[in-house]
Formats: sequence, C-alpha cells, structure tokens
Amino acid sequence: MSTTPEGVQDGAAAKRGAFSSRQVFIFAAIGSAVGLGNIWRFPYVAYENGGGAFVIPYIVALLTAGIPFLFLDYALGHRFRGSAPLSFARLRRGTEGLGWWQVGICFMIAVYYAAVMAWAVRYAIFSVTEAWGDDPEGFFFGEFLQLGDPGVDATPVWGVLIPLLLVWAAILIVMLLGVQKGIGATSVIFIPILVVAFGILVVRSLFLPGAAEGLDALFTPNWGALTDATVWAAAYGQIFFSLSIGFGIMITYSSYVHRHTDMPGSGLVVGFANSSFELLAGIGVFAALGFMAQASGVAVGEVATSGVGLAFVAFPAIISEAPAGALIGVLFFGSLVVAGFTSLVSVIEVVISGVRDKFEMTRKGATIAVTVPMALISLVFFSTTSGLYVLDILDHFINQFGILLVAVISMLVLSWGLRVLPMFSDHLSDGSSIVVGAWWRVLVSIVAPIGLVLVLGLAFWEDVKTPYGGYPAWMLGVFGWGAAGAVIVFGFLAAQAKWRDPEALSKVHFNEKGAQS
Repeated sequence: MSTTPEGVQDGAAAKRGAFSSRQVFIFAAIGSAVGLGNIWRFPYVAYENGGGAFVIPYIVALLTAGIPFLFLDYALGHRFRGSAPLSFARLRRGTEGLGWWQVGICFMIAVYYAAVMAWAVRYAIFSVTEAWGDDPEGFFFGEFLQLGDPGVDATPVWGVLIPLLLVWAAILIVMLLGVQKGIGATSVIFIPILVVAFGILVVRSLFLPGAAEGLDALFTPNWGALTDATVWAAAYGQIFFSLSIGFGIMITYSSYVHRHTDMPGSGLVVGFANSSFELLAGIGVFAALGFMAQASGVAVGEVATSGVGLAFVAFPAIISEAPAGALIGVLFFGSLVVAGFTSLVSVIEVVISGVRDKFEMTRKGATIAVTVPMALISLVFFSTTSGLYVLDILDHFINQFGILLVAVISMLVLSWGLRVLPMFSDHLSDGSSIVVGAWWRVLVSIVAPIGLVLVLGLAFWEDVKTPYGGYPAWMLGVFGWGAAGAVIVFGFLAAQAKWRDPEALSKVHFNEKGAQS
C-alpha cells in the first residue's frame, strides 16, 4: 500500500497530467493500437501468409510476444511514472538513451503519418463525387499527388499542403488540451465512432456481389505455410507494428494511470480489442475486394494489395463500381482519418512527454516546441511532388530497423542486463487477478526476442539483397538507413543532456513490494 499522502499523488498527477479512469486509459491505448496498419496492412499480410492458417501464428505471436511486451511497457511506465526517457532513467541512468531512441522514432513517424491522414481527409471528400473518375490509379499518383521522378522536389502540391495544415492544426489543439481533456476525451469519442462506422462498412461490404469469393480467398487455409519461417516472422512483425509497443507510447500512457490500476487486465483488453479490429478489417476489406474481382472478371489475388495501393487505388475503384459507393467511401476514408488521428496523437505524446520531463516545461510550452517543428518538417517533405517517395522509404526503414530493433534491445537489456523482470512481475501482479509470473518472464526474455530477431534478420537480408523499392541508393542512404541510424545517434546524444531538475530522477521511490512510498 502507498504511504504517500493522496494529495501528493494528486499534485503530481495534476502537474504531468493523468487519465481520469482506467476506462479512459483503455480507450486511449486502443486508439493508439488501432491505426492505419490494422485496416490496410493486416488483411493483405494474412492473405499472403497462409490465409486462414495465418490465424495460428498470429495468435501465437500475440500471446507469446505482443501481450507480454505490452505488459513490459506497462510495468516500466506505471512503476516509474514518467515518459520513456524518464522511466528508463529512473530504472537505471545508463538506459536513458533507449527512451530517447524511442522518442526519435516517434518524431520520425509523426512527420509522415500526418501526410497519410491528409490524403484520407481529401479522399473522404472525393468519395462523394467519385472525383477520381475512371482511372483511380492515374488520379492518385498523377493529378492528386503530382508525382514526379524519384528524388526530392520542393514543388508544392496544394491539394495536399492545405489538408496537411488542417491536420496539424487539429493535432495542436488536442495536444494543448492535455492528457485527459485532449488525448483521453478524443479517444473516448473517436473509438466508438470508429467501431460503428467501420462496422457499417463491413456489413455493407458483406452484401456486395462477390463478397463470399473475397472471404474465401482470405480465410481458405494454406497449412503448408506453417512450415515457412517467413510466415511466422510476418506474424510477429504484424503484432509489433499494430499494438503500439516497443517505441514509448505504452510506457508514456501507463505513466498517466492511477497507481492501483489493474494493468495486466487492461493489457488483455487492449490486445484482444486490437486483434478483433484487425479481423474485422480483414473481413470488410476482402469482402470489398471480392466484389471488385467479380466486377473485373479476375481472381481476387489479382486485385488484392495493401498499404497506399489498397486505400487510394483499389478502394476508389470499388467505390466507383459498388451500389451506394459514396457511403462506402465516406465510411472507409473516415475510418482511416479517425484511426490515424488517435494513433498520431499517441505518437506525438511520446515526444512531448519526454521533452516536458527533461526540461521541466509546461504542457503548452512543450507542445508548441515539439509540434511546430514537426509540422514544418512534415509540410516541407510531404506536401511536395516527391512526398510519397520519401514517405515510403522512411516508413519502411523506421518500422523495420527502428521499432523492431529498439524493442529487441530494450527487452534484452531489461531481461538479461538489468534482470528487472522479477521486480516488474511483482508490480504487475499487485492488485491484479492475473498472476504475472515465470511464464511471462520466459516469454519476454527468450521467446519474444527470438521471434523479433528472426523478423529483423529476414528484413535485413532482404533489404541488403534487393534495394528497397528500386529507389536510388542515395535516397535509401539518407531517408532509409540514414534515418534509422539517426534516431539511434539522437537517442544517446539526448541522454547526455542535463536534466533541468536532476531530482526528477529520484522523486519516485518504492518499497520492497514495489509500492510507491
């Protein structure tokens, strides 16, 4: 039991910000986890990696790596009550750089993630009139993005720049409102809207001609795929990409939760809610692709795709052909906007929280200091005729060699370097009906790292063997390998800066049972 007077705890919470309840925290965590990757990445990954059989490695990855690592993030943030850098520093001063590495990753993700949201905002409007006409692909890459040759071009694309400005203005407002009134309230409102809107989209898609063929293509199991290591790697990679673990978000969010919250129970709700939404997305997307395949007279495999191609080329083609296509378009692109917004908010909060803790800044000061530079960089690189190229490279390398790499290293440092898992398991089990014991420590220290090393190894070999996307070597060097390396260098340089309030590193104390004292 805590021996710190409630008033002291309340004062600290008022200064940093806090979620008003466990329910708000869960909504915020789900809002972070459920993002663009759930809608446009999972369905195709499942289809390409065994269809219905992919469910087995996916569930194994969720239970052996995803949820266990989510618990690890929760334990670190909830016990040490700080941003990613502060939580790591309070644990052991020498590990602070891991937290700043995660901050650097979030900064990189935020500047390009906002651009995709801007595209989705425009396409929600385009859906009403089907502005792309008879050639969705030519419209997206040509008229809308005005894409030129691979390279970096400063020519602005006003159709992207203006909605991108609006996205950043909305983000600034939410972040200025703070943890509860901004992040928490946004999630509590947006997540139910997202579930309802996407649910309507799925139901509508299921009644399209050819929907059954699409679902058959997705769920027909290829049992032979289970013997392929790349399929298992895809499952582990998908879990880490979609659960918002390993790069500071859940550390930060869990630091805003009341001391006596049941964190393992919350983690199970978040983990299974995220996976349920991915399954829902798979059903909706492939039902719609089945309709498109039937209308085009081709196999589902010929129209199945993921990422930008699915969202901004395949779905507009579906919208043009489907009955009540405008409704499908508004629901689909509206869902992308809502899912993307709650995820983007969580990514930016990692950076704001780290800056606030390090330099003892006010919420307003840190928000402006972080968000304005992010917005400027985002506008410079992603509202131009070369924006898609830079976005594609940065997204690939930051995800593969940023998020996954720091996740592996932090797991190994915490498990084998500092050997803090017993302390963390005691903390998580305290006040929870779920006993986080030896099973969890084995998964975090052995099983999950092996799974992620497999993913990283395969990804590294593939990128060395075949330059990603056929891009020029200098672009891959700057925006790919260079960006992935830059966040590492930034992390350990930022850790050398002095804390504005050195006492912040020792303000949280614990007794032998892990309770605040």
